[in-house]
Amino acid sequence: MNHPDIEILDKKTAYKGFLTVDVYRLRHKKFDGTWTDVLPPREVCDRGPAVGVLLYDPDREAVVMIEQFRVGSAAAGGPAWMTEIVAGMVGEGETPEQVARRESMEEAGCTVQEIEEICDYYVSPGAFTEVVTVFCGRVDSRGLAATGGLEEEHEDIRILVLPTDEVIRMMDENRLRNSVAIIAVGWLARHRDTLRKRWLGEG
Repeated sequence: MNHPDIEILDKKTAYKGFLTVDVYRLRHKKFDGTWTDVLPPREVCDRGPAVGVLLYDPDREAVVMIEQFRVGSAAAGGPAWMTEIVAGMVGEGETPEQVARRESMEEAGCTVQEIEEICDYYVSPGAFTEVVTVFCGRVDSRGLAATGGLEEEHEDIRILVLPTDEVIRMMDENRLRNSVAIIAVGWLARHRDTLRKRWLGEG
């Protein structure tokens, strides 16, 4: 957090596991040019960068989605299993595109052909450092297995091949309850025709 308009007085690591939680004492410059008082402690969860990839088969007008257990939403009283797009964390020395291709094979058994970057965004900037790069990848949805995931990562993933219009309808009906899927499917709903022209030479 190296910014001339932020003064960090103290930083301590409160927890370090799969997630790291740092506690900051800081103040920052206000819009009128003056400085705030020292703010109450701010906890920041450092999870690292991540990737999401929407697997789209334009030849069959289908989308490959996955379903898996999610402890966070279950703890909040929401769905314990969520329909999502393929996603994963960026490891040391990896690029987001490499992760998109690797996770597509590990979680859904799909080889990504053409790939297009949609956007990157901060999941919850008030408390998390996590930034997600979102892609759309062209795949062949034929002959996929029913389940995927890595046993060593305790993944138990259901693979779903769904018509594109059905996936868009799921988004519109609030049945996709996670941000990366909503962002990716919303993008596909707006850009599908352009993408088909580029990937299939239509129009």
